Amino acid sequence: MKIIVAEKISSSAVAQLQEPGWTVLTADQLDGKLAEHLESADALIVRSAVQADAKLLAHANKLRVIGRAGVGVDNIDLEAATHKGIAVMNTPGANAVAVAEQTIGMMLAMARHLCRADALMHAGKWEKKSLQGTELRGKTLGVVGLGRIGMEVARRARAFGMELIGHDPFVSVSVAKEQGIRLAELDEVYAAADYITLHVGLTPQTNGMINQTSIAKMKKGVRLVNCARGELVNEADLAAALKDGRVGAAAIDVFVEEPPKNSPLLALDNVILTPHIGGSTHEAQEAVGVQIARQVKEYLKHGVIQNAVNVPSVSAEEYAVMQPYIILAERMGAFLAQVSEGSLEEISIRYSGHIADWKTELIRNGAIKGILNQALEEKANLVNAATIADERGLRVLESHKAKASTGGAGSVLSIFLKTSTEEHMVKGAVLHGAAPRLLHVDGIDVEAPLERNLIYMRNRDVPGVIGKVGTILGEESINIADFSLGRRSGEQTSDQPREAIAVVHVDGAVPDVVLTRLRGIPAVQRAKGVRLF
Repeated sequence: MKIIVAEKISSSAVAQLQEPGWTVLTADQLDGKLAEHLESADALIVRSAVQADAKLLAHANKLRVIGRAGVGVDNIDLEAATHKGIAVMNTPGANAVAVAEQTIGMMLAMARHLCRADALMHAGKWEKKSLQGTELRGKTLGVVGLGRIGMEVARRARAFGMELIGHDPFVSVSVAKEQGIRLAELDEVYAAADYITLHVGLTPQTNGMINQTSIAKMKKGVRLVNCARGELVNEADLAAALKDGRVGAAAIDVFVEEPPKNSPLLALDNVILTPHIGGSTHEAQEAVGVQIARQVKEYLKHGVIQNAVNVPSVSAEEYAVMQPYIILAERMGAFLAQVSEGSLEEISIRYSGHIADWKTELIRNGAIKGILNQALEEKANLVNAATIADERGLRVLESHKAKASTGGAGSVLSIFLKTSTEEHMVKGAVLHGAAPRLLHVDGIDVEAPLERNLIYMRNRDVPGVIGKVGTILGEESINIADFSLGRRSGEQTSDQPREAIAVVHVDGAVPDVVLTRLRGIPAVQRAKGVRLF
């Protein structure tokens, strides 16, 4: 493995990446040749200075993961990374305490005019009367966004005796109540709060959320803190409200343009400005470096995806349980693609049993990967499979079924594949903890191992077929490891033989000449070789 640490992180974080046979290149070893080194790298770790854009990623021939030691990923082209199958991870929460403490510090500074008091004292002025402040005790704090940082702010504000009101559509009432927070709609938070602090990510819905319209809904003299994203605030509207007293004071750590050159906030006395230092503590920088190093290492060694921004994240424990089903889905998809004919049109995946309650995106991507990689030059993986399918107009549908009626297996995965000429459906399960098994093909029960080399046959259920198949394989020196048979159930309504399916697990690849001989058996309607990796 080759890991490039393109920006400075702590020495203990670099030490986390050391493994026998692994090469770790730090920023001072790159000699300005990042693109050149990236061509053979498996992982790239950055902070905020390196621009991992499409131009740079064009050199990433082997890259599997980009780790951002921090939260924001504006310097990483997520679309380009996803197209190339590169997982992008960040470290949310590692600097939560640092940002929360800065937020509280800014609130105290506004309440007690600390910045102006300091400036006056340095100017030789003693102005006690003009510096009379207010207490945080008894004031209402509106927390917009109750993730890790928002919750840390709430805990500290509660210790100051503040009333807490919060807005976050993804937090339950019970969780908020445990922290003493009353959940409310955003407009109610605006109307009730003496202080408002922002802790949401940048989305189309939150971009410019603090503007003339929202400020008009706030208490006159409200005090605003933004240590989240500069784009959340319309700086011109905030500046106007600070000038006319609609907003009493503001404390801003993040800006639309960094460093800010033309911001109207720079000229105002009733706004505290800091240069994006919310997470800049020794402890936080150590934490984000060590955390991203551990995440990258876990992904390279075990495939565990944590805190990824372009692919579903799971914990190490979740991944360990899920991995056999990801393998099952990939092999079922590969099986389907190899036994089907015609151009792909639709994939439908159904989860039954315990897996129906899981985060199934990685299992879905495993199935898509197995199907697409039988034909595409551009290889799909667990990161980019769904994106590639979408680009090619391939419909992907999912459904989750309750835990009842999964037959003898605890969880059953079903995959339906529609092509321009035919449709096929298979069911499978993981048996004995790790063994992927085929259970059902096109309405016919046939249990078979999903391992390496298989022969798939459809035939009429007449005497002699098994013997002829065995004879041909024996003459071609192909050893049979497992021979699974099934035929369509139900009452026979005509003299025509029933449809049957055979899945033969063999010890080596099956040459075309063997498949041609098998197709020559009068009762055999289809014979295909299947290779599973």
